[in-house]
Amino acid sequence: MNKNLVWINVCEPSADNYGALLMQELKRRRPELEIMGMGGPAMREQGLITVSRSEDISLVGLTEVFTALPRIMGYLRDIKARMRKDRPALLILMDAPDFNFRLAKMAQSLKIPVLYYIAPQVWAWRKSRIKFLQKYVDRIACILPFEQDFFQQNSILADFVGHPVMEGLSLPELDKIAARKNQIAILPGSRKKEISTLLPVFSRSADLLRRDYPDMIFNVIQAPGIKMDFLKQYCPPKPWFRFITSDNRHAFMKKSSLALAASGTVTLECAILEVPAIVAYRLSWISYLVGRMLIHVKYISMPNLILGREVFPELIQTRANVDNIVSSSRAWLESPNETARVRARLKKIKDLLGNKSATISCADLVFELMDKGK
Repeated sequence: MNKNLVWINVCEPSADNYGALLMQELKRRRPELEIMGMGGPAMREQGLITVSRSEDISLVGLTEVFTALPRIMGYLRDIKARMRKDRPALLILMDAPDFNFRLAKMAQSLKIPVLYYIAPQVWAWRKSRIKFLQKYVDRIACILPFEQDFFQQNSILADFVGHPVMEGLSLPELDKIAARKNQIAILPGSRKKEISTLLPVFSRSADLLRRDYPDMIFNVIQAPGIKMDFLKQYCPPKPWFRFITSDNRHAFMKKSSLALAASGTVTLECAILEVPAIVAYRLSWISYLVGRMLIHVKYISMPNLILGREVFPELIQTRANVDNIVSSSRAWLESPNETARVRARLKKIKDLLGNKSATISCADLVFELMDKGK
């Protein structure tokens, strides 16, 4: 086993950013450490020894995964061969259980300890996976405050490390920015499939809202890893659309009076920034129907789950249409008292997430596992 080698496996754009932060911290403490695995642009910038690129398998839903299955199986074969050859001291898995669970099984067969950072949300759906985690994962670094108790009650070693989304937000500076009544943020997601599905709906909704609010500006915000030209394919440039680069996304989110957002990490960012958001999501019908059978929670957006109530309206599948988005937007735009109440409820999110650094706390666990072994 190579004591100076760690494997990190990431399959999602948001997890790529968190993985890059973790890599920085690990290398800051141990410059000799090598980090290998699957990651995206942010992790490659930090020197990841790249076996596979995460953006090549960032997918949504069962049907999308099915069509990419031959490519995914090829990656798994390559990863197993490389893991067997290089024998990392620790495997760190981030999100994406459908892919990463296979790596956890590989690691156990090779006697490599496993840390799961950004664990699968088994408390929300597919609770049968608890048994898998009990058998194949040595430690879980939880990013939500209620997860630690849940995992520990199911005999899984778990620590609440905080949520890494807090580290990407310069809150002292952002809190100085006031919301502007004539600005709405459009946050169409970080995967091409969800952008191609949702951005045309958001765009048409914006056109209709513009008729009622002629001074309204819509900030179409680029997610990391998505090219601006791709966004413009699904949102034709018009005077009331401004295309905002990912580097400036948080400032433009903060100055918006509300957001139209794809379900995902960005809804949690909206909540922390106290930006009311209308959450929309669409899957293929097969993926949606299967999900309905397996999901055990009332909400899909993280702020609603954390607060235990529908603070952000959720428009799923056929409800994610122009009429519903426009009517929900008008209800908030025409009721400043209600949006003020929403912002007040969102203030609780920061307190519940805590003020600890998820990256530093997770790095502590990494070295604890590496130094004492399994």
